[in-house]
Amino acid sequence: MNIAELKLDSLKANDNSTDHFRIILVDDHPMLRKGVAQLIELEDNLKVVAEAGSGEEAISLAIEHNPDLILLDLNMKGLSGIDTLNALKRANVSSKVIIFSVSDSESDVLRALKSGVDGYILKDSEPEELIEKINQALKGELVISSPLTQILVRSFQTESKETNLVDKLTHREFETLKYIASGKSNKMIANKLGIAESTVKVHVKNLLKKLELKTRVEAAVWAVENNISY
Repeated sequence: MNIAELKLDSLKANDNSTDHFRIILVDDHPMLRKGVAQLIELEDNLKVVAEAGSGEEAISLAIEHNPDLILLDLNMKGLSGIDTLNALKRANVSSKVIIFSVSDSESDVLRALKSGVDGYILKDSEPEELIEKINQALKGELVISSPLTQILVRSFQTESKETNLVDKLTHREFETLKYIASGKSNKMIANKLGIAESTVKVHVKNLLKKLELKTRVEAAVWAVENNISY
């Protein structure tokens, strides 16, 4: 084989390397990383370019390698998965991020999805499902392990109910609710709205009934949780 042929083969090899989607694995358990890496490497279109045992290391490697996707553990020593995700965003890392966790806690799943991850996959998923979800995420789809779909359904139903409750309020009742969430007394609300304090009391009574709450403290907490305040 002459020099020209060697150069051509080298160029072909480099071209083929661009056919892979590049992945970084982030988990503080080396054995798990090794197993997942071996599974991913069986796929012709996927390649593990780096592994990290901590969030701090993941940020450095992501900046260095600019991977297509990061498979990120949720609960790690030091920076958590969510903290790492936020740090990656601040570093302008544009890689897709999938949380890879043992936790099927509703609060963990919703917190991760609200933080902007591209998916949430359980570590006890079948190997075929993991590979399928990775490929779907690389196509721009939001992916989630099958057992977790009910969490999304419940969350959607809860948000729909809360939206419907707010729609029941009159404009004055809604304004009163926002002032309650801001810690204002009835007298202060009356001054703000230019109405009698007795009228404010009526608004408070009505909005509590419509929101299915018992006290103004509950109303304040509910409003803050739903981003309703001044």
